Amino acid sequence: MAVVPFQKFNCFVEDVAEKKHDLGADVLKVMLTVTAPTAANTVYTGGLSTTELANGNGYTTGGTTATLASSAQTLGTYKLVLNDVDFNATGAVGPFRYAVLYNSTNTTANKPLIGWWDNGTNVTLANGEKFTVDFDATTGVIQLGP
Repeated sequence: MAVVPFQKFNCFVEDVAEKKHDLGADVLKVMLTVTAPTAANTVYTGGLSTTELANGNGYTTGGTTATLASSAQTLGTYKLVLNDVDFNATGAVGPFRYAVLYNSTNTTANKPLIGWWDNGTNVTLANGEKFTVDFDATTGVIQLGP
């Protein structure tokens, strides 16, 4: 998926420090949008949710859950690995260009944003087509540490 590597939202590091994320336990989701996120965006609810694809044809408002593959700390570095997320079209879906990862569990903080990927070009899926957000199983989605 990602032509442009993972981009962190500016708020993410502070949100981790302020306990807005439990990356090993919270429900993380990936939503699709054609509108470019900016590093200054902070929340899904009332923020990026207004630019999300419309519900239907295989896309569900709020996006798709990114299931946990592993969440571990080794030698002072924490690594979050997620299983790939598939979007399966049952009709025309899109256009979209960006996949955004956010924390769906934390509703008190209006579902804080984590990061995004830029596909490099707009994508429209036809009925029966699939789009995969391919998370790197080796380096993980996020590494925190020295």
